Amino acid sequence: MTVLAIRGGHLIDPSAGVDAPRDILLKDGRVAEIASPGKLKLPEGAEVLDATGLMVAPGLVDIHVHLREPGQGYKETIATGTAAAAAGGFTSVAAMPNTTPVNDTPEITRWMQSPERHASARVFPIAAATRASKGEVLNDYAALKSAGAVAVTDDGHPILKDSVMREVLAAAARVGLSVIQHAEDTRMTQGASMNLGPVSFRLGLRGMPPEAESNLVERDIRLITELRESRAHLHVAHTSTAAALAAVRQARRSGLRVTCEVAPHHFLLTEEHVGLYNTNAKMNPPLRSAADRDAMIEGILDGVVDAIATDHAPHATHEKEVEFEHAPNGITGLETALGLSLRWLHREWKMPLGRVLSLLSAQPAALLNLKGRGTLAVGSFADVVVFDPKAEWTYRATESKSKAKNTPFDGWTMLGKVRWTVSEGRVVYNAAQSEERVWIDAPPVGRELI
Repeated sequence: MTVLAIRGGHLIDPSAGVDAPRDILLKDGRVAEIASPGKLKLPEGAEVLDATGLMVAPGLVDIHVHLREPGQGYKETIATGTAAAAAGGFTSVAAMPNTTPVNDTPEITRWMQSPERHASARVFPIAAATRASKGEVLNDYAALKSAGAVAVTDDGHPILKDSVMREVLAAAARVGLSVIQHAEDTRMTQGASMNLGPVSFRLGLRGMPPEAESNLVERDIRLITELRESRAHLHVAHTSTAAALAAVRQARRSGLRVTCEVAPHHFLLTEEHVGLYNTNAKMNPPLRSAADRDAMIEGILDGVVDAIATDHAPHATHEKEVEFEHAPNGITGLETALGLSLRWLHREWKMPLGRVLSLLSAQPAALLNLKGRGTLAVGSFADVVVFDPKAEWTYRATESKSKAKNTPFDGWTMLGKVRWTVSEGRVVYNAAQSEERVWIDAPPVGRELI
């Protein structure tokens, strides 16, 4: 029996409507008790975390990450990716299937969840919608769900054929799985490496028109309209254009099960951040115009956006240190999402803290039906993040737990420092120990090593 108490903190649990000083008792991987300050009766041998002056919240849930295993361990492993997740306050991550081989079988799905992967956060595999993500033959969704898959997608390989996408939506609905679509009409983006606009023109780069995203979102909404009685669920990944968000907004008004996520880089950065061919600002969807960026902010603030997801996409340094057109798409994001969201959504744009945390925990957990996650109600999984909401800190990519360092946020000031992350009752990140290890490796100037 493992027992952990978190005392002295301020509990904020949006799904349970709690925003008050509370002590929490975690036992055998579950939340056993929540009590007013000083009222917990601790079992003998219980470990205690002193959270005085700190916020205690449900562990964060990221429904869009790339952990690169199997097959691409030189970029990232499940162990290193989830270590980065824990450092960022995430206790659950949903892993995309574009691995080598593609995760399109129950065997690979189970392999990703095996204890031998040494994950610091719970991994929820998202399986490929079609065989090898080639957009032709559907996989066995019932078998994949039984093995632990929580959704299906072909992610970076959008399903372009109407007949196949219609079949995917219907088949997934029959077994209760969501369909996640990377909305990009690749027939319009061949050879493109950034957003189509004045910056791409100035840099001499072929641009991706925003219609490549919005057209496919509109097509998918039309298909789901035809399947209205099936209760199919379409989730638009990493939404980046105003037109796509408007389509989602209208679909919701029509009563359709259409949801979407936005990544921090799409509500903070624009195409101007590409600068002089900065490959750490290259991703897909690309950084868009200021108008698109502002639309993402508006969608988050007014509630159309259902979740903040990182699209954590690690790459080896040598892969990014090439000409812009040849560099792979993607940036890391697990360690910066909370700090950026608190710094900008909460402090600058005055979004209530509970709503910010809900976008990072309860709401993404609900989207993929991750029961017992994203909440600290009694009986739920003992997934907790403890953070200092007032602490400002600077993100240094060289100190990342991830294997990869490809981020445009290196050197940015963040708000809200994670002190502890607890996954199913086990402390998987302790900032004090982490900082001590960094100090031993490279002691700060002016501080003597004792």
